[in-house]
Amino acid sequence: QVQLVESGGGLVQDGDSLTLSCTESRRAGRIYVMAWFRQAAGKGREFVAGINRSGVNKEYSGSATGRFTVSRDKGKNTVYLRMTMVKPEDTAVYYCAATDGFIERDSGEYELWGQGTQVTVSA
Repeated sequence: QVQLVESGGGLVQDGDSLTLSCTESRRAGRIYVMAWFRQAAGKGREFVAGINRSGVNKEYSGSATGRFTVSRDKGKNTVYLRMTMVKPEDTAVYYCAATDGFIERDSGEYELWGQGTQVTVSA
């Protein structure tokens, strides 16, 4: 069974940068559309960024636009989320997700999920 494993979270300061990674634990024999979601304490899961199979088409939430960059390395079965100019409101558990469909902002459209990685931004 394919599993998604996130890494790269941690405690950073306001304005810092960090990169999250999401790797398929086993090659699935297919290329998924991938996305990053986040969930802050007491809130619902929200879309952050998505990337299509080729890596050409990308979508971002309003809060991520201009600060975050999603990318993928198909050879490594890994998707990245480069976060720059982070803010305290970016504090959340970040999840990667995969779908056989298209980039969707609805978390219910994704079939596979990682366990999440905590990102905490201090003021």
